[in-house]
Amino acid sequence: MVGLEGSRDVAWRAFITAHALVIERIERELADAGLPPLGWYDVLLELSVAPGRRLRMHELARAVVLSRSGLTRLVDRLERASLLRREPDPADRRGSFAVLTDEGAAVRERMWPVYARGIAEHFGKHLGDEEVEVLTGALKRVLGAAREV
Repeated sequence: MVGLEGSRDVAWRAFITAHALVIERIERELADAGLPPLGWYDVLLELSVAPGRRLRMHELARAVVLSRSGLTRLVDRLERASLLRREPDPADRRGSFAVLTDEGAAVRERMWPVYARGIAEHFGKHLGDEEVEVLTGALKRVLGAAREV
């Protein structure tokens, strides 16, 4: 059985638990404000910064780190809410684009202040400047290695 060195195990458990609890609090704050779930924000953000506010479905899935089936279900909900629309890819009849609507952009803008406040309150205020630098560097290394696989 492969295990982690004691301090790395503690760090891992602290990371995943902190992540889950902070996300849960931000989700609750969004719901209390009558706003959609955080997962919706991620999709709307990726589309808002994409050229032409559009991404192919596989590009969007990679950007928000969702499985294709998970993304399809989420896009279905966003489309029903008129926050995005799907358009066929003229270069590939099997593919389609997710395109941000004006309503989707407006919802993302309404979500951001609640989300930003949650990040500041539940994450940022607990870290000093040096800790932010160390944490950012460490997580970027882990992220880079995970993306290489």
